[in-house]
Amino acid sequence: MPRTGRPITPLVLSDEERATLLRWSRRAKSAQVVAMRAKIILVCAEGASNTDVATALGVHLSTVGKWRRRFLKERLDGLIDEQRPGRPASIALDRIEEVVVATLEQTPRNATHWSRRSMADRSGLSKSTVGRIWREFGLKPHRADTFKLSTDPQFIEKVVDVVGLYHHPPERAVVLCVDEKSQIQALDRSQPVLPMMPGMPERRTHDYHRNGITSLFAAFNIADGSVISELHRQHRATEFKKFLVTIDKTVPAELDVHLICDNYGTHNTPDIRAWLARHPRFHVHFTPTGSSWINQVVRHASRMSAATLTEGGSTVVEGIVPGPVREDRPRLGVRRG
Repeated sequence: MPRTGRPITPLVLSDEERATLLRWSRRAKSAQVVAMRAKIILVCAEGASNTDVATALGVHLSTVGKWRRRFLKERLDGLIDEQRPGRPASIALDRIEEVVVATLEQTPRNATHWSRRSMADRSGLSKSTVGRIWREFGLKPHRADTFKLSTDPQFIEKVVDVVGLYHHPPERAVVLCVDEKSQIQALDRSQPVLPMMPGMPERRTHDYHRNGITSLFAAFNIADGSVISELHRQHRATEFKKFLVTIDKTVPAELDVHLICDNYGTHNTPDIRAWLARHPRFHVHFTPTGSSWINQVVRHASRMSAATLTEGGSTVVEGIVPGPVREDRPRLGVRRG
């Protein structure tokens, strides 16, 4: 009598299992291994033998037997691979926790922040290991950001007022962001600057001659980006009043003037308030305390510093800041409506 082999345990699927296996088997690109296992179980559920299933799907006979047994024992969960143990961790979790906690809650004795070397000396780990732990947890002890929380009780009202002017400026009016950039040093290098050449950067001497300091008064037009500017030795209320007179002469008389400025003391003295009262077309809008970032002229001054003042070249101020506004200077372009 020929051998019939070991009898095959019938494989019966529920409607829910069949629907799930059909969905898995139709995966076009991802998880193709799981898709093939689902196809094996679906064909087995039709009553086919392991040999017929292996032939129909082009897989090894032992593969069919393995996943048939796994499904009968664990059902759908048996078709999903478990996480492989892999190489055991070389660093205990408590040591990783020690590095993270020390980085967040402590500082080294003779420094303001941890370095990889100092943390390695403290923890007994290598510098590369400390670096990997910091990268994993997103820690950068060498970096520090600054922030400022305004304590102005009218913070929301002032922000809405200023931002409203930016988005919806009044008709027949010009909106100017006003501020002073003080303590600008006028420096001359002790020797002429050597120009840049192929393969060689521009070179300048390390020493310089001081020619005093100056203050830049600027009014930035949010409509067209033009700037009214003046240079003064100081930035007192007296100089600010002179700058207001310059603005008054520059802006066409038929337009109102909305000034956005910060809470610096020289902007709100009795003399300034009296001048504004005599010029009713001027309207002053103060930014919230500690919120200079909302004033567009601050961004303009920052861009100017990065582009022209950082290198500290010869005749710094004269080269990049226009002189006082003259009567014959072209009038500002104004956004209407």
